[in-house]
Amino acid sequence: MKKIRLKRTVALLTSTLMLAGAAAARVVAAPQYRCSSSTQDIDDAGYSGPWPDNWKITVEVCSARSGSTVTSYATAKWEGPSYYTVDDPTILDGAKLRLQIKHAHTGRVLLERDFAEIESRLEDSDSSSNRRGRYRTSTIGMRAGSDGAVGDAVLLLDWHADGRGYRRYDYAGSPAV
Repeated sequence: MKKIRLKRTVALLTSTLMLAGAAAARVVAAPQYRCSSSTQDIDDAGYSGPWPDNWKITVEVCSARSGSTVTSYATAKWEGPSYYTVDDPTILDGAKLRLQIKHAHTGRVLLERDFAEIESRLEDSDSSSNRRGRYRTSTIGMRAGSDGAVGDAVLLLDWHADGRGYRRYDYAGSPAV
């Protein structure tokens, strides 16, 4: 009787370990993102007064590959002028951070998405009218084959009252993945 119980215990333990090993093999490691960052001093084209009006905006673009799937995201950080009123919604008529996945060798755009939520963040300030902030896009992804792909970001700003529509500010793309 004890031999049968021992055999059942060993068999149960062996099958449990085999299932745990199979489950562990299915766990996929988190993708390793490769990033690059660039900074621009951007003039507020809608303001021509006596106060400093440049914005220092840094955008970091990150991309990763898992098999044939490429994913990318971007993070923008900024420091803007403080002469505006607190939480001034009239600084911009529009703003969007455009995130793209491009073919690494040809530069052809494979996927593109605009994130307009950045406008309200840029116009937001603390109670002393300081404009420092950060915005991270959600992650976009697609199957991109094995030729290599890069993430790329473009900041599009439509300054209030300048009459010129959106102006394009290109940032450095991620390393190829």
